[in-house]
Amino acid sequence: MPTSAPQFLLASRSPRRAALLASVGLRFDIVAADVEEARAPGQTPHDYALATALAKARAGAARQPGLAVLGADTDVVLDDAILGKPHDRAHALEMLARLSNRAHDVFSAVALVNGGRELTVLSVTRVEFGPIAPAAAAAYWDTGEPADKAGAYAIQGGAARWVRRIEGSYTGVVGLPLFETLRLLASVGVQPP
Repeated sequence: MPTSAPQFLLASRSPRRAALLASVGLRFDIVAADVEEARAPGQTPHDYALATALAKARAGAARQPGLAVLGADTDVVLDDAILGKPHDRAHALEMLARLSNRAHDVFSAVALVNGGRELTVLSVTRVEFGPIAPAAAAAYWDTGEPADKAGAYAIQGGAARWVRRIEGSYTGVVGLPLFETLRLLASVGVQPP
């Protein structure tokens, strides 16, 4: 008889991360892990992504010890600048204009805290956009989709029309590099059915 007990905890409120994990049959509970997401002076995007994912996993483990806790962070990086979630419409349109006809990197870090063990992995994906007309960017904002997305876009949604090329992990751009995450979970005995 199958069990519904969680295999681990997910320290994220992202519905996209939860959907990716559920799509491969993993069982997990969600635990709150609110951490300050501020880049330290001189901190590289690589180090920032790993530190933020690890902080989320540690915060989740502190709230609910006992199971392995998975934390993640996804950042859109252009010219060493991290393009976070837009503050408002103008900020989103400015970000989309900067991404137009350019390539950028998406850093997607995953951290796993399990007892005294802390494991991390980083996926870096290169995404190249074609042109984004200002009117198209404005119409995209009006859909509501980019409001809570790093870089003001969702590759799995309306922004897919601007993607000229991708090198790396598609699911990493969505918010969780699934291949790398499954390897990390497997290292502590958590496997999909």
